[in-house]
Amino acid sequence: MKATTRNSKLTPRNSRRRAGFTLIELLLVLVILGVLAGIVLPKFAGRTEQARQSAAQTQISTFGTVLDAFEVDNGYYPKGKNGLNDLVQAPREAKSWRGPYIKEVPKDPWGNDYNYECPGKNNPTSYDVLSMGPDGKVGGDDDITNWTTNKR
Repeated sequence: MKATTRNSKLTPRNSRRRAGFTLIELLLVLVILGVLAGIVLPKFAGRTEQARQSAAQTQISTFGTVLDAFEVDNGYYPKGKNGLNDLVQAPREAKSWRGPYIKEVPKDPWGNDYNYECPGKNNPTSYDVLSMGPDGKVGGDDDITNWTTNKR
């Protein structure tokens, strides 16, 4: 009897070699991971958009700081829609320009140019700076600006 037990396929020594996961167990793990990804990824996607909006607000605030420095040095804010470039290169009429005030004019987090207007329509004594937001169009609830609007 010992000879048959020793050569049997069900000995503990052989059963250790056959240990592993079945296809069903692997598929179950993949389904669980898919469900978790379906729950977690949308939450991170919302955070990404929120981070872009915060970055645009921070950049507009930075524009405010450097535009104020330009105004202190020159006595006026850069004029026209191309005025942000006056922060990088001296305009002809600026006699007391002490820039560059920024290294380069950045694009907004969605890859669009910031809209600058002086005098502003919303800030007639200074300037308006606007990021068109995710939709890339002026107007709508997704625009990020240096002025406040009354939302009803």
